[in-house]
Amino acid sequence: MTIKDNSTVSSHDRILLAAKRLFAQQGYENTSTVAIARDAGTSESQLMKHFGSKQGLLVAIFDRGWVRMNERIQMIPQGSPADRLLAVLEAITVELENDPELKVLSALEARRVSKDSNVVLLSRGALQYRKILDRILEDMRHEGQIRADVNLDAVRAAVVGMAEGLWRDQVVADRSELPAHYTFDDVHKVLELLIGAFQEPNYRRAKAS
Repeated sequence: MTIKDNSTVSSHDRILLAAKRLFAQQGYENTSTVAIARDAGTSESQLMKHFGSKQGLLVAIFDRGWVRMNERIQMIPQGSPADRLLAVLEAITVELENDPELKVLSALEARRVSKDSNVVLLSRGALQYRKILDRILEDMRHEGQIRADVNLDAVRAAVVGMAEGLWRDQVVADRSELPAHYTFDDVHKVLELLIGAFQEPNYRRAKAS
């Protein structure tokens, strides 16, 4: 059954599903609102009514994806802040592996600049994720798990950048000849090493003993 043939799904959700698929397959720039509406079995006017623009539709796709990812993050059990940080980064990786279309969009389309201003479009969920990471890093600093001489904003940028880079290269490799031959276990090991690099030497020694 195609998206437009599924009468049990609202036109709003059919548009989201169609756009997500077409953006992932063809790219954001190469996909028209007319094509999305046609694939969803509705009209372009309905698309504009629900989302305002193609940019609004892209942000809505990310918003829905982040709702699920942040829900998974909230299920992570309490424990060491350093362990929670690793678990959060891995939770995002797992969710993207389970949703290949969102993984492609997150890798290739997640840093678009608004046509109406010079502002980078960020979904509410992405901003919530940033706040979650900031709280964990503050907890790490409070508990002496992170070095006092490193800037927490820089740490957040580093861990997010590495996590994103690990799955972005896999997306790029699928569409080019670049190699990206690593498993989830490899991702876990690299992220663990990165987090360890920011930790106080005394804490690393105590954890290893």
